[in-house]
Amino acid sequence: MRKLRLMTAGGIVAAAMAAGLPMLPAQAMAPGSGGGTTHVARPAGGSQGPAMSMSANPFAIGLASQIAAERQATAKFATSLARAKASGYRILTKMIPDMGFHFINPTILGMKFNIRKPPILVYEHTGKHWQLAALEWVFPKMPAKSPVPNATFGSFPAACHYNDGTFIPEPSQDKCPAKAPSGAGFFTWHPELVTMHMWVWYPNPVGLFSSMNPLAAPFNHG
Repeated sequence: MRKLRLMTAGGIVAAAMAAGLPMLPAQAMAPGSGGGTTHVARPAGGSQGPAMSMSANPFAIGLASQIAAERQATAKFATSLARAKASGYRILTKMIPDMGFHFINPTILGMKFNIRKPPILVYEHTGKHWQLAALEWVFPKMPAKSPVPNATFGSFPAACHYNDGTFIPEPSQDKCPAKAPSGAGFFTWHPELVTMHMWVWYPNPVGLFSSMNPLAAPFNHG
C-alpha cells in the first residue's frame, strides 16, 4: 500500500520554488525560513561575529505567511476527513485524475475570500487513509485583483453535482437529472467557475497554484 505523505517544511520550500520565489543555497537559508530569500550582512574586516542585519524579500515573506496561515487553519483536517466532515465539508466530486477528491463547505462558499477558510478541500485517498493535499477557492469570474500574489487560475465547467460525488456537466440547472446514474440524489448546480488551488499539504512539482499535480497520479484509482 502506498503511504500518503504530509508536506514537510522542505515541501513548502519546493512549493515556493515552483511558485517562482527566489531561493538561496540551502547552507545560506535560515532554519524555518519557509523558503524566503534572506540576505545576511556580515561585519566588515573579516569579523567572525554574528550577522548585524537581515532583510528579506517582501513577496516571499508575504506568500510564506499566507501558506503558514492556511496550514495552521487546516492542520486538523490534514489526515482526518472525519474532522472535515464534522466541520461542514461534504463530497463534491469523486477522484478527478491528477487532482483528487473534492469536499466543499457550503457555508463558506460565497463568503469573502479568507485565506484561513478554503471552501474546498482536495484529498488523496488510498485504502482507508485520506490525506489533505490542496486547498481550493472558486470565483464566479476572474478576480480583478489576485487574492494571493502571483496566483494562477484554472476553470471548472458548469455542472450538476450529486450526493455521492458524481457530477454531470450541464449549462443550466433545469437540465440537471433528478438523480445521477448511480441513483444518488441531486446536491447542487453551479455555473462555470474560476478556480484557484494551493498545494500546501502535498508537493506539486509543476507549481503551487497548478490545478493538476502529476504526483497525485498514483492515487487516481484510490
